[in-house]
Amino acid sequence: MSFSSKLPLVLFLCFLSIPASLAEVVCEELGKDVCAFSIASSGKRCLLETAKAANGGVEYQCRTSEVVVERMANYIETDQCVEACGVERKFVGISSDAFLEPQFTAKLCSPTCYHNCPNIVDLYFNLAAGEGVFLPDLCEKQRRNPHRSMVELVSSGAAPGPVSDASEDIQAALAPAPQ
Repeated sequence: MSFSSKLPLVLFLCFLSIPASLAEVVCEELGKDVCAFSIASSGKRCLLETAKAANGGVEYQCRTSEVVVERMANYIETDQCVEACGVERKFVGISSDAFLEPQFTAKLCSPTCYHNCPNIVDLYFNLAAGEGVFLPDLCEKQRRNPHRSMVELVSSGAAPGPVSDASEDIQAALAPAPQ
């Protein structure tokens, strides 16, 4: 058998070895089960939106946002990171309110998420920064004293909602008891 007769077989085998990651990610072509936390080939984040269906119900659509991720493109978040970070694929809009939930912050700041899931951490880093919070500091405080980190977030004025003079009372109530 000559080389020219083997060429189609060799090319076919080479084609099979090309990783699927070389395919372009187009947000509008993604299903709702992988849309959230994906990044298009253009480097823009994908976001899940709701729209009114023809039958009057609600349907989900994946759209390209205007938010550009500087160091990532062509990326679909892994199920392992979604689980480790405590996020959901069917998120429609992302809010800083999640930082007020100790379970969420604990998962986001866990070594499994924080050190292995740069896409999700980058997204929440930017969301926290928009609220005047430095995520690495919040995570460090969360590791040391989860209740205190939430109080500091609320009392800093970075968290949504009204902040009153009662924040000192809240801090005192959640502070560890003197020994």
